[in-house]
Amino acid sequence: MSIELKPETEKLVQEEISKGHFHSVDELIVEGVHAWREQHGSEPSTNQAKPKKTLYEFFRESPLVGLELDLERDKDTGRDIEL
Repeated sequence: MSIELKPETEKLVQEEISKGHFHSVDELIVEGVHAWREQHGSEPSTNQAKPKKTLYEFFRESPLVGLELDLERDKDTGRDIEL
């Protein structure tokens, strides 16, 4: 299978690679397909799906990192119930 690009498209792809946003044409295409699938709610049909983030990665990349938030829960003292 051969893929042909318009000159404008090829220039756009080369610009993104030269800016360091992608390392190869293949990486750009894969990321583009994943983004399209996410936007349109389409599930990947192959095993090349993006791996899910681990809980550690999720918290490490959180915008709240470094805010030193106290997320400890208060002790549950129960509720008063009138009978």
